Amino acid sequence: MENKNKFIKGLKQAWRDEMLSACNYRALAGREKNPDKQAILIRMAEAEERHAETWAKRLRDLGVEPGKFKLTIFERLRQTVILKSDATSAAQMLEAGESDADKLYNTLLDNTQTEQDRDSLLEAQKEERAHSKILKEFETTPHHPQSRLESILGREKWHVRAGGWIGQAIYGANDGLGAVFGIVSGMAGYAGGSDIVLVAGLAGSLASALSMGSGAYLARKSEKEVYQAEIERERKEIEENPEEELEELSLFYQLKGFSQEESEKLSKKLIEQPEHMLKILASEELGLSESTFPNPVREAFSAGISTAIGGMIPVIPFFFTSGMLAVAASLIISTLAHFAIGVLKTIVTGRGWLRSGAEMTAVGIITAALAYGLGMLLSPEGHIIP
Repeated sequence: MENKNKFIKGLKQAWRDEMLSACNYRALAGREKNPDKQAILIRMAEAEERHAETWAKRLRDLGVEPGKFKLTIFERLRQTVILKSDATSAAQMLEAGESDADKLYNTLLDNTQTEQDRDSLLEAQKEERAHSKILKEFETTPHHPQSRLESILGREKWHVRAGGWIGQAIYGANDGLGAVFGIVSGMAGYAGGSDIVLVAGLAGSLASALSMGSGAYLARKSEKEVYQAEIERERKEIEENPEEELEELSLFYQLKGFSQEESEKLSKKLIEQPEHMLKILASEELGLSESTFPNPVREAFSAGISTAIGGMIPVIPFFFTSGMLAVAASLIISTLAHFAIGVLKTIVTGRGWLRSGAEMTAVGIITAALAYGLGMLLSPEGHIIP
């Protein structure tokens, strides 16, 4: 009973949110001068109204009347702000509404009453995410074709820089170095520069490497499984609602610079090749592509080995000496390694190398100091390194 009440309350909120979104899309379409974008906004409004009608019907089935939709003073004020804003700002505000709707649907799914409700919610949620993606295109689509091309190429270069085993290796080394440097520092404060520090450092390095490697493997494998599940769901939707899928694909092509006629022609051509259309829809609506998923085994190997290498750095001096000399040497080489990894991180992040290196160094030193202090505090002898 409690779940049912939560479901009804959430469904009433979803109905109202969909009506509000439709109202805002139609208002924005009324001031849009670009006929292609205007048509897209109207079609998005129609989709929101379709969702609202679905929820209204379901509420009546549950014995609840949704009532009459009317804008509140705050909603009217916000709509005025949207209409007075430039296209980018307006799209950002509307996108925030789509994100809120996505979260609400997650809550409703937790309290869903029937399998049919679940299917309806998943379908609506998928469309909300598609709308969010369309609004992002509104935010970033430059007017000049060359600027648009440069924007796309810039994003592709970012994906190349950010993805793959190189980024995984850098972050693995960072994780191993940070974790083991903390362990070595803490044990040095607790037991001095004895063999215990060496053993603890080696154990920490091995544990970090295994953890990172297995984590990377499972994460990449899960991503692929999610992709396959989404592909199957998309395949089912193409079979059951081909017209809606064609319409959505047409919207994305229009936002990429094609006319409505060209977009519809391309979309109709694609339906003749269902598997190819399936991949295009997954890419455009969900941002998924099978080629973007790295090999789980390679990712695990890269993460594990790099973490082990990073973790071994603070331990190296303890192979050759002990006491204060080993601790000081570990501090020096670990600090230099933190700076070097901070610089290497700019390959992935694109930040300034000096700032990134200095930030990593500061974090490493603070971690070591806190760990060393904790070790000293817990030491039964108030240990002072000989």
